[in-house]
Amino acid sequence: MTNASRRQFLLRTATTTAVLAFQVGGLASLLITNAAHAAPGKPETTSATLGFIALTDAAPLIVAKEKGFFAKQGMTGVELKKQTSWAVTRDNLELGSSGGGIDGAHLLSPMAYLLTTGAISKSKKPVPMNLLARLNLNGQAISVSKEFLSDKLTVKAPGLVKTVAKKNATGDKFKAAVTFPGGTHDLWMRYWLAANGVNPNKDANLVVIPPPQMVANMQSGTMDTFCVGEPWNERLVNKKLGYTALITGELWRDHPEKAFAMRADWVKKNPNAALRLLMAVQQAQKWADNPANTSELAKMLAQDKYVKASVDDLLPRLQGTIDYGTGKVVKNSRYKMKFWASNASFPYKSHDAWFITEDIRWGYLPSSTNIKALVDKVNRADLWRAAAKANGYTDVPTSDSRGVETFFDGIKFDPNNPKAYLNSQKIKAMK
Repeated sequence: MTNASRRQFLLRTATTTAVLAFQVGGLASLLITNAAHAAPGKPETTSATLGFIALTDAAPLIVAKEKGFFAKQGMTGVELKKQTSWAVTRDNLELGSSGGGIDGAHLLSPMAYLLTTGAISKSKKPVPMNLLARLNLNGQAISVSKEFLSDKLTVKAPGLVKTVAKKNATGDKFKAAVTFPGGTHDLWMRYWLAANGVNPNKDANLVVIPPPQMVANMQSGTMDTFCVGEPWNERLVNKKLGYTALITGELWRDHPEKAFAMRADWVKKNPNAALRLLMAVQQAQKWADNPANTSELAKMLAQDKYVKASVDDLLPRLQGTIDYGTGKVVKNSRYKMKFWASNASFPYKSHDAWFITEDIRWGYLPSSTNIKALVDKVNRADLWRAAAKANGYTDVPTSDSRGVETFFDGIKFDPNNPKAYLNSQKIKAMK
């Protein structure tokens, strides 16, 4: 072969490889390239309809829209639709955008699994979901009515049994509000009650209230305690209607919370677009976690079209200042909400195993559920890593497990042995 022929051969080979890489696009091209920072393929669509609830932890989706991260990834037609409740989010995910609903959402992490199994869908048919990222760690709280201020309830509350019994003796059963059955707030509330000796199925009435309506319902006296995300716990304290018994990070330090999840059929049809959405969300999480941006973030979220709350309700806890409403004020709290720090964005499969195990514990999923198979079906840690690589991020988790987790009461969860965890829990309602 002459030098000229060799050059032509090499040129043709390089061109063919480039065309193939372009055609394959997205995740596949990321896996075959040696580049540290590779762009995904052309998005199959530039549009997506994403739902969110009026909560601080919807920030990554809101930031991605407001700061142009979606648009920079070519996803210029992303629409954020405010949902009035998690039940509405569920219904709209079942419909999909083609049916007038939504393609994905800021979502309670367990809901992705409950939808996939069909446990919560209106049709009772599976609505397969892909969990693409965790949106945040921490940032929720359990608040208590000012009626119980003298009881000084905290995360370790040996007097909780007496408080509940006293209220029940009046004929008005102790009411605990959560945001969705089997969702994170339901699980945090149940864990706290049970760990302190209160059976949530027998000793209390658990009622479902949409997050933005929690404070108004506390004010009207229709509940005794509630578990919800911010800024509604802060607002309760600011209005002097109650106090924060605990930040949920005190139950389980750096616990997983909301997820960015999409309908699995949408991801399958639009793999490059899904990757680009995920890249934008990761970028938004890094932006939201930068202290230099916290004041701007609070103002952004405060808008009526988003959380519709005052900056005074939003900013303090975003900064890590926790006024418990009891005279206790903690600055630079180790339990403040995180969007990117401590691998907040990475969807650890071990964490999803805990959510499924707890939903089994309380009868939302059957005890015969194959936890590992369900997690592997829904959790797309592989796509998260591909997006991180495309973003040029190198300091990312190499394992899908964060290992054994320890809760405030000393109970441990080994993701490799969920049965041992269930056996260690004295109060449960398995089916």
